[in-house]
Amino acid sequence: MEHSLDVELWEHELLHFERWMVAQRNYSPHTVRAYRADIHAFLESYRGAPGSISPQVIRSYLATLMARGVGKRTIARKVSALRSFHRALCIQGSEDMNAANHVNLPKMDRKLPSFLTIDEMHELLKLPGTSTPLGMRDQAILEFLYATGTRVSECVALNVNDLDLRTFSIRIMGKGQKERVVLFGRRAANAVSDYLEQGRATLADVNEKALFVNRNGGRLTDRSVRRMLDRYIDQLAITKRISPHSIRHTFATHMLEGGADLRVVQELLGHASLSSTQIYTHTAREHLVRVYEAAHPRAHSNSMAE
Repeated sequence: MEHSLDVELWEHELLHFERWMVAQRNYSPHTVRAYRADIHAFLESYRGAPGSISPQVIRSYLATLMARGVGKRTIARKVSALRSFHRALCIQGSEDMNAANHVNLPKMDRKLPSFLTIDEMHELLKLPGTSTPLGMRDQAILEFLYATGTRVSECVALNVNDLDLRTFSIRIMGKGQKERVVLFGRRAANAVSDYLEQGRATLADVNEKALFVNRNGGRLTDRSVRRMLDRYIDQLAITKRISPHSIRHTFATHMLEGGADLRVVQELLGHASLSSTQIYTHTAREHLVRVYEAAHPRAHSNSMAE
């Protein structure tokens, strides 16, 4: 029997879900928007009442999406959204069990992360013009992202008092409100220091706490950072698809290429599981193979006379 969708009731549940994601899970605004849209789309298809969502209902919905050609990564995100939504419903007593926990995520094709070579990264860091406050800010952001491997959402959430230039460290609040201390080098420290003294001092509102601010003096958004990076990538004139998250991938890859321990990189990135960090070992291994083949006289059978 098909139920009619109680719009008012579900809107109340969605509002509770949004508040729960922000207050209890510390999800980013981007994740909150995406998960709300995913749940709204599911409810439009489901058109049932709370308490009657079953694993079979969810599997049927996902099968419909797959038949329409929706990709595995999008399906996986929708399952994650449904799991979070049901968790929130269970906590407030609207559901007895998390039906989405009984639905398996699709097996993902492991995609290698896009990253810049050391030379490409150095060229990118040269691009911002540091004669203006905004140029100094851009320089500081790029140096900071490359030096720390932080997520863009973490970067724009930073406040000035999170930074300790004396110890070259900064306190980061990551996913799930997990705090970690991240280190950075002298180049990044100098760029951030110059920005604080000459750039931010000109741009920021008097009471603004944000470390990185926009031209109007308020906190910078992750979308603004993406637009800023896109401009510099266009100037770099490379064919790779590079995003702000690619700088995080670049940090991890270059650390491993330089001999850093995998668990150290895991800690710096704020990964809960080592498996999330292990994807970078493939690119680091490729680098070692290239170095070996270029350096060893017998790496290729035709390189020397037998």
